[in-house]
Amino acid sequence: MSLTLTGLLALGIGYLLVLFLGALAVERGWIPARLARHPATYTLALGVYASAWAIHGSLEQAGRSGFGYLAYYLGAAGAFLLAPVLLVPIQRMARTYQLASLADLFAFRFRSRWVGTLITLVSLLAVLPLLALQVQTMGNAIQLLTGSGSREWLALGFSCLIALFAILFGARHSHLNARHDSLLAAIALESLVKLGAMLALGAFALFGIFDGPGDLQAWLDGPGHLAQAETHPLDPGHWRTLLLLFFAAAFLMPNMFHIAFAEPLDRRTLLRAGWVLPLFLLLMALPVPLILWGSQRLGVDPATTGAAYLAFGLSSAWWVDALAFIAGLAAASGTMIIISLALSGMVLNHLVLVAHPPIAQPDLYRWLRWLRRALIAAVIVGGWLFYRTVGVHHDLSTLALASFVGMVQCLPGMLALLYWPGANRKGMVTGLLVGVAIWMAGLWLPLLGGQPGLVLLPPGLEVLAGEPDWYLVTLVSLAANVLSLILVSLATPTSAGERAAAEACSVDAVVRPMRLPLVATNGVEIKRHLARALGEEVAQREVDRALSALQMSPLDGRPYALRRLRDRIQANLSGLMGPSVAQDIVDRYLPYRQDGPGATEDIHFVESRLEAYRSRLTGLARELDGLRRYHRRTLTRLPVGLCAFGEDGELLMWNDALAELSGIPGDSVIGAHRDTLPPPWDELLGRILAEPGSQLYKQPVALARGRRYLSLHKAELHGERHEPGGNVILVEDHSEMKWLEDELVHAARLASIGQLAAGVAHEIGNPITGISSLAQNLRYDTDDPALLETADQIQQLTDRVSRIVGSLVGFAHGGRHVTGAAFEAVSMAEVTDEALHLIRLARSGEDVRYENRCPPAPRVAGDAQRLQQVMINLLGNARDASAPGGRVTIAAEPADDRLLVTVTDEGHGIDERVRDHLFEPFTTTKPAGEGTGLGLPLVYSIVAEHGGQIEIESPPTGRPSGTRIKLWLPLNQEDAESPHEPDPDR
Repeated sequence: MSLTLTGLLALGIGYLLVLFLGALAVERGWIPARLARHPATYTLALGVYASAWAIHGSLEQAGRSGFGYLAYYLGAAGAFLLAPVLLVPIQRMARTYQLASLADLFAFRFRSRWVGTLITLVSLLAVLPLLALQVQTMGNAIQLLTGSGSREWLALGFSCLIALFAILFGARHSHLNARHDSLLAAIALESLVKLGAMLALGAFALFGIFDGPGDLQAWLDGPGHLAQAETHPLDPGHWRTLLLLFFAAAFLMPNMFHIAFAEPLDRRTLLRAGWVLPLFLLLMALPVPLILWGSQRLGVDPATTGAAYLAFGLSSAWWVDALAFIAGLAAASGTMIIISLALSGMVLNHLVLVAHPPIAQPDLYRWLRWLRRALIAAVIVGGWLFYRTVGVHHDLSTLALASFVGMVQCLPGMLALLYWPGANRKGMVTGLLVGVAIWMAGLWLPLLGGQPGLVLLPPGLEVLAGEPDWYLVTLVSLAANVLSLILVSLATPTSAGERAAAEACSVDAVVRPMRLPLVATNGVEIKRHLARALGEEVAQREVDRALSALQMSPLDGRPYALRRLRDRIQANLSGLMGPSVAQDIVDRYLPYRQDGPGATEDIHFVESRLEAYRSRLTGLARELDGLRRYHRRTLTRLPVGLCAFGEDGELLMWNDALAELSGIPGDSVIGAHRDTLPPPWDELLGRILAEPGSQLYKQPVALARGRRYLSLHKAELHGERHEPGGNVILVEDHSEMKWLEDELVHAARLASIGQLAAGVAHEIGNPITGISSLAQNLRYDTDDPALLETADQIQQLTDRVSRIVGSLVGFAHGGRHVTGAAFEAVSMAEVTDEALHLIRLARSGEDVRYENRCPPAPRVAGDAQRLQQVMINLLGNARDASAPGGRVTIAAEPADDRLLVTVTDEGHGIDERVRDHLFEPFTTTKPAGEGTGLGLPLVYSIVAEHGGQIEIESPPTGRPSGTRIKLWLPLNQEDAESPHEPDPDR
């Protein structure tokens, strides 16, 4: 008794106060979040597995069976070494479906609220002895250190403080799976404290009692050899069975399930824990034999101190006893906190809420929060009551083995949940009930009555009659459990819901939900429906939370989007009140419509899930997924628009080409019904789907890019057995082909008009010649000045008509191809004048001013009619680009051996995106139907025939807007050899 009662209370309360302040520092942000949420913090929190059994029970076990105590550590290490195939799949399901406990997982897999209730009851019965063990170690430690006879009430005081801590930092939120950063940080701190205390005790035993490893070995070879001979090594069968029990406890115990799967421990951290936690447990295990050997050398009597509390006899120094007490308190308090938190959620979801559904609660969140707090306190007080009435009559090993054997009854169901889709609810419940009945009769009920357990050995196993009860009960109960599960599952049918859940829970799960529309048509209606069950405030918060997580609008009415929203709400409610109650509420208040076509698999959802799990697929599954992605990418990037509809008219695919053509992103319409698509696509696609034929050709459609002509081709997908059907539609943009056809017709019409113009010009030429002759004769027939002036005017007008007719004839014959051999000296001033004469014939250009600044010389070598056609095209484009009252300037100046001709307008300019493509056929800046896109390519061709060059400036250098076309044409040889002065009249 090295510590007084006051000192011990101060030590224990001070430790719990430090724990409280550490959790408060995390919650208030005094400790950086990156440290509180560091993977190392989460990994250390898994050290909660090392309960008071790791401190005191291991010493008791080591004194009885030597190194058999290592089974406790090796079993858990084995479970975490198998994390990729065992723990990660469980974590995936818990994270995906918001499953916060073992009962939630079983209820989800076997589609029954009563399964969750049964698992909760089994967990409660199995964990009570373990809770009593934690309380008992505290009570016994208090009695040993202080000699106080009120150990039960002091243990109750510590239990109440632990319950208060759990309530303050574990039940602040209504959601069971809310982040508990402060609580996890506190548990991680406790893991460090108990590890440090155990290592310090081991070091004291090695260097304080012994003089180091050499002295220890000498003692083991000498006086200590007799003490070690009194231990009874575990039988191999016992050893393997203990490994199995502790293997199962590492992920089935409520505290371990909660830390590993309900808290935000990501996949990478869980995989890292596969080697970090075994290392932690190894360090926890190392001091145990050192403490045992040290107490044996000192001659500490296990009958006096208790085999589990030998650490308190290592020294009379108060600090050694304080280390042992703090190690036990840290281990017990952490285990009690997490067990109470986990069990309170299970009892709330699967007992309280099943018996009293939270329908129309005025303040649901507050009601759930206080229920959880009350249940946390009830669990811890229940553990103390079990200790007070039952635990005091049993040693730690008896309590621990009763607890672990009870919890291992859930192992067959868990393995079936993961690896056997054929297991059904009846088989699992039958196996569990049979196994639990054998366990209770053999181990649990004897705890209450103090009488030997009832263990019935099956025929043929009489050889095991002398084995310990825990060993026989474990073998018989697990064998009966497994056989019942298998036989009943094979003999009874599996429901469709169980099959769907089995696929969701399998290791290579890809959920394939059915495609059905909801009764609610958008998020606003979903809120209204849920308000009848949850109240307006809770319904508003839960739906808004789900909408925010999915980045959806409350007005989104796509069936696929609404199904995702429904699933998300159900997952969130699962974290609030358990999967069974959540499913009942969602099925009742957010039902599917049953008046439509039969349900088919939601292909888009399946593909999105496959994309999420693509990195985890291996072997043939990975190759098949690669093939799927290749075909999907082919369809998505097809240069032709493609969309696919299910049999119910729901849009399943909208590829990139169609998204670009329509201006509608695929993500915004995937999952929508055909009738809800934006116009004109609802009518257009509805028409092709309703047509008996498979094609609509060149349908005029008004899109944001202007009027387009689309051709649609339909292919029906006749679904075979268990395969969805529907329709695939190809959408081709035939606008350019339609415009080309129109231009060909227009060109043919122009050709006929040109032939007509040539004929008309020829016919007009004869009368004009006669009129010109008569005007000339008037000069000789009269001397009257007025008549002579009239004759001159007639002559001028007939000359003008002759020039116009000549221009028309030349333009009509301008399509011929010429070569340099036919070139002659051509004045660009005269060619421009002739072109302007023709341009002015079109009255649409009357409000545009033209300035011809081309000098008559120098001249170029070329074909006058072809160059006239070039200028007509350029002047026509400049006229069309000019605003009313605008000015078009034509200028020319020699540049070395060429003549630079420029046509400059003051219009709006040319878009950069089409400037480099203007000389390509069918490229135009004019609205659809007003330009052919063939004029500039023709200009380019003629200029190239003349050995010239053409260039476009838009806007011209030094101007804010407008366009300047530059032509470089080779000079006539004579003009190139003689200098020329600019014409002062131009």
